[in-house]
Amino acid sequence: MGCCVSTSSKSSCSSKSNGDSDSPSCLEIGFCGQKKARRTFSDHVVSLHQLSSLPNRIFSNGKSRSSCIFTQQGRKGVNQDAMIVWEDFMAEDVTFCGVFDGHGPHGHLVARKVRDSLPIKLLSFLHSGESRRNGSGKASFKGNIKPDTEESEKDCSDEDKLHSMWREAFMKAYKAMDKELRSHPNLDCFCSGSTSVTIVKQGSNLFMSNIGDSRAIMGSKDSNDSMVAIQLTIDLKPDLPREAERIKRCKGRVFALQDEPEVPRVWLPFDDAPGLAMARAFGDFCLKDYGVISIPEFSHRLLTDKDEFIVLASDGVWDVLSNEEVVEIVSTAPTRASAARVLVDSAAREWKLKYPTSKMDDCAVVCLFLDGKMDVESDCDEQCYSSATIQSNHSGNPVESDDGQTTEPSLQRNFTVRTSEEKQTYGGISVDGEDGASAAAAAAEDQNWSGLEGVTRVNSLVQLPRFSEEKQKQAS
Repeated sequence: MGCCVSTSSKSSCSSKSNGDSDSPSCLEIGFCGQKKARRTFSDHVVSLHQLSSLPNRIFSNGKSRSSCIFTQQGRKGVNQDAMIVWEDFMAEDVTFCGVFDGHGPHGHLVARKVRDSLPIKLLSFLHSGESRRNGSGKASFKGNIKPDTEESEKDCSDEDKLHSMWREAFMKAYKAMDKELRSHPNLDCFCSGSTSVTIVKQGSNLFMSNIGDSRAIMGSKDSNDSMVAIQLTIDLKPDLPREAERIKRCKGRVFALQDEPEVPRVWLPFDDAPGLAMARAFGDFCLKDYGVISIPEFSHRLLTDKDEFIVLASDGVWDVLSNEEVVEIVSTAPTRASAARVLVDSAAREWKLKYPTSKMDDCAVVCLFLDGKMDVESDCDEQCYSSATIQSNHSGNPVESDDGQTTEPSLQRNFTVRTSEEKQTYGGISVDGEDGASAAAAAAEDQNWSGLEGVTRVNSLVQLPRFSEEKQKQAS
């Protein structure tokens, strides 16, 4: 459907699938972590073919030492959500988490490609950046940096360096990921793409980056010892003032359809397509010349003893549940190992209640418990799944294997009009995105545009563009 363009330029090293050897910088990454770390990432030789066998890495329904994850297919076709938790990411006490929501004909493949490749690229850029600063082949990372010590000025300087190091690595990794997708020989991303919300917990430091409308929140206790929800990322919708300004400056168009007035979309300047419901994404190269970008919003936060867990989820959850409801569901789950499944079940029920005529969206959830503790094994046998292929979802419907399906999801319209009853604002988000120093100031303006409550979409894409031969050449 529509016209898709693929390129044949050379892809980056992590995308090789023809058996050629990859460069050591991408596949062999050495780190000397904290003193307490008994093993480092250099114990592994990592390639995409070996990811499924790596210890402490889960990407399908199940649990780890400090987390649980769960996904359920919606009713729009193949499950296009992907997720990952990777403990001992580069050393002990370092955890990588991510949720990726694909869209378009090949969105499920894009989301899985990003899930597998992005963490490796992040590690590679971390290592090369720190090696360059140290003038050696080893990268050393401090896990806990708190500015309230006796040498506060020095620690603040170290914190700034840590922030700068992770920001640079995330920015380069996202850029390299999008470049690889553009040149991938077997994955057409012209009209397909994916969101990304990723976090790295390193000691008491939390680093976050995101594109699209997948979201991260944190459950924390306030001064009265009551659980509160803290939103960690901004939903990057096309109607955010900065996003809309950039898109219009690049000749793209932003408007909502008449039958879904609260779903702003990005359109080509010369065609009422594709109607992308987000301002930043991996892939979607038909819109990359018209203001859609893959540059992530980046932020850094110091965790405290009051912070209890982090939830990452695709918009299938946020379309029907508020931040506060999610925190309440996770904090009161029967067991920690079941928290992600219970949250997805709750979202599924809300879809049926709020939008009985709509097709439920895919849902993917990662719950990371910050104290590093989970339930005893006898309490969570029901959550112990294989970390390879998901055989079925909670509703009993078959789910595709990790190799994908031959059947492509349809892009049929769902004409249900959804309304928003209220919007809420939030604070305390430190944002460092494409605008550098000005991003923090712009965050205050964005607070009322973050889609916290009830703002939903029917599909991420409305329809694929049908270019003439002349316009195909211009777009490519």
